[in-house]
Amino acid sequence: MPVFIQVQTNYMHDHYSHEEHSNSSDVLRDIVIGMSDGLTVPFALAAGLSGAVDNTSLIVIAGLAEVAAGSIAMGLGGYLAGQTEVDHYNAELKREYDEVENLPEKEKEEVREFFEGLGLSKEVQEKAVQELTKDKDVWVEFMMKHELGLERPDEKRARKSAFNIALSYIVGGLVPLSPYFFTDNTLKGLKVSAIITLICLFIFGYYKSTMTGVAPIQGGLKVMFIGALAASAAFVIARLIEGH
Repeated sequence: MPVFIQVQTNYMHDHYSHEEHSNSSDVLRDIVIGMSDGLTVPFALAAGLSGAVDNTSLIVIAGLAEVAAGSIAMGLGGYLAGQTEVDHYNAELKREYDEVENLPEKEKEEVREFFEGLGLSKEVQEKAVQELTKDKDVWVEFMMKHELGLERPDEKRARKSAFNIALSYIVGGLVPLSPYFFTDNTLKGLKVSAIITLICLFIFGYYKSTMTGVAPIQGGLKVMFIGALAASAAFVIARLIEGH
């Protein structure tokens, strides 16, 4: 198989393999962002309110309002981040097309340097450069990946990210609030909420750590500790303000 065809085949295989892996990583990242805040923030809010009021209905209403507002805010943040990535890629793509059009020799030299870095002979380098630069679209995409280190983002990524983060936040936020639906005693609701939420935080932290290479038990305990610390601080501050 000619060297250039082999290089191009490897490039396309790596491109699609990376794309599939990237999509999975993006979804996982969205879930982690939404779920971590969804479990922690409403839990701290419910704990704080439990230390200040004796009305579970108020806690539920305030908690649901926070979950709604938080999911919208988090989803919007995810949308803006995804859209910024697309806008940045498109701006660099336009610039690269302009350079290929107006500075072709300079761009060819950069392609040649890439193949030289692979250890190819001068003759093979020249053939590879000539073959690659025949198709302007392939040429530009090659430069985007190997010169700038940019992969073509999913145009729908911003909407997907917003949905994934917002939904994860809602699911996470309903966990600490759910006990308050079934009791009129705020402290009893808080105790059950704390048990359920801390278990969920540990499980969440455990599985997140298995995917990121951190020791699972340590990761689970760390996430659980952060949630417990936030809720405890909110509860204590509320009690102090109320003068209890």
